[in-house]
Amino acid sequence: MVGLQRIMLVLVVFGAGRHSVQWNVFTNKEVIQMKLLLSIFVAGTTALGSVALSPAAFTSAQAVAQGLNETFEAHPSTQDPSVKVTLETLARWETELSNWGKWGPTDQRGTLNYITPQKTRAATRLVEDGVTVNLGHFINEDDALDSGNFWPSEHQMTSVDPVTGKPRFALDAVSFSLHDGQLAHMDALCHYSMPRNGQDVIFNGYPQNMTADGCVGDLAINDMGPGYVTRAILVDMPLLRGVDYLEPATPIYVSDLEEWEDFAGVTVGPGDVLLVRAGRWARREALGPWRYDRGGAGLHASVLPWLKERGVALLVGDAVNDVQPSGVAGIGRPVHTLTQVILGLPLVDNGYLEDAAREAAARQRWEFMISWQISAVPNGTASPFNAIGTF
Repeated sequence: MVGLQRIMLVLVVFGAGRHSVQWNVFTNKEVIQMKLLLSIFVAGTTALGSVALSPAAFTSAQAVAQGLNETFEAHPSTQDPSVKVTLETLARWETELSNWGKWGPTDQRGTLNYITPQKTRAATRLVEDGVTVNLGHFINEDDALDSGNFWPSEHQMTSVDPVTGKPRFALDAVSFSLHDGQLAHMDALCHYSMPRNGQDVIFNGYPQNMTADGCVGDLAINDMGPGYVTRAILVDMPLLRGVDYLEPATPIYVSDLEEWEDFAGVTVGPGDVLLVRAGRWARREALGPWRYDRGGAGLHASVLPWLKERGVALLVGDAVNDVQPSGVAGIGRPVHTLTQVILGLPLVDNGYLEDAAREAAARQRWEFMISWQISAVPNGTASPFNAIGTF
């Protein structure tokens, strides 16, 4: 019996009042999925008390139920007149901040064009110690609250004998969503669209091209180059504020970014990768997963003109880049939308910046060389971000 059928059987048994479930006959992934579904089914945790869960499993199910119902409010500072952004503001910026045509009518790379051969050569001269850090984060099979549940993550050994169960040789298969909430991934410029003159468009004015076969024609991930080497600048907001991590819904403004520049002695410029650490992974380690896509620290929409002015080539956050809630009435992710559609600035969500933060602080140097390869998924909407920082 396949996993979904087995899970539905348990739900039927549960609903019929036969609450004693033999959990040991299910895979770990099925148990996690069942706990999630059961927590939704009972709409709370009282009924879960009659299910034969271990104390640890019961606690986990409670956390899932509570997390699904957790709500967040926009930070009050987002309504201050000095930073407040409205839909009217964004409509004006669609013209004022546009990079459409900047690199020609057939451009596919957007702000990655700022990474010139000269910029790459200069970045290699930043290497002093040869110490490397990982800037990516891979998926986890635990289906946690912050996975996003876009698609089940699976890791299967494909070389196991179907009769004996013994391995013949090491061979496996991995399946996951490119936009999983735990996977560091670089969005293709076809990922977001917006209405313009009666039709949905993507960067450079191309018509929105999402089909069952992916982004067909323009701005798919395989159109955006093989990979890049350039300078990275790490903005460590928790360090600047003297905390381990920023709390959910904390906005980051231009004043914060420029205060960091003064602190670190760096200036963000054309062709740089801007890494913005809010401390998502540190908070997760301390308190467990939460719906950071509903309540997460990140950039406020008022930073958009600054990103355009500085010529940032790639924006990397450790959550979804946008502060959540956005604080902009009528739109959930204005940074995502305008960077990708208007500026042609690709984003990386869920970057892992903890190791880089540690090494940078030890050296008191927050600029270093970054390199990454793009996985050229045909017509793909994203690529895993397996970047390396080198100090």
